[in-house]
Amino acid sequence: MALPPTVRVKLSSEAAGAIDITPVVVQELPLHDLVGHMLAVAGKDEARLYEILLRGWLVTGASRLRWAGFPADPKSLREVLASFPDPDPALAFCPARCVRAALLGGRRPIEIARESAVPRGLFRRAGFWEDLIEIVNASDPVYAGYSYRDTADRYRCLLTAGSAVRLRAAAQSLRHPTLRARIQSEPFAAVEAYATR
Repeated sequence: MALPPTVRVKLSSEAAGAIDITPVVVQELPLHDLVGHMLAVAGKDEARLYEILLRGWLVTGASRLRWAGFPADPKSLREVLASFPDPDPALAFCPARCVRAALLGGRRPIEIARESAVPRGLFRRAGFWEDLIEIVNASDPVYAGYSYRDTADRYRCLLTAGSAVRLRAAAQSLRHPTLRARIQSEPFAAVEAYATR
């Protein structure tokens, strides 16, 4: 069966509690977008993607997506999958394309978006983000795969004790007090950087 260009999808929140009622939103979602949500959960595993399309539901993050399940023609499914990037270990880390990073080593990763870590203002000086990217770039980051959830390539590097101290000091320039406090107090020993293509 050929794949439809759009799928009627019901979106609801998985965050609703026993008493809370969240609205259900119905929309025509392009098939490419639906497959994008599926890739974030299953990767490019054709058998799993076929099964998800057939069963007609998917939970991703705090959202539940439901639709009338349908069988997918393997050839058509492969064509849709070909429009999404594949992991490319030969792709070198590009600091200018880095949009997000996570400090790893504690109980939970410390997530840092570029927008929240770049200083603002007319007379801005180099801040946390510049220090972080300089450290990652100098550490020869290793390719760690492609994240369909983040639509970005992932790179990892271990931090030296000196680099960790430098990041803790640079955190003073961050605007968000909670993020600043986490970086200055929680343990971390590695960085995972996300770079778009």
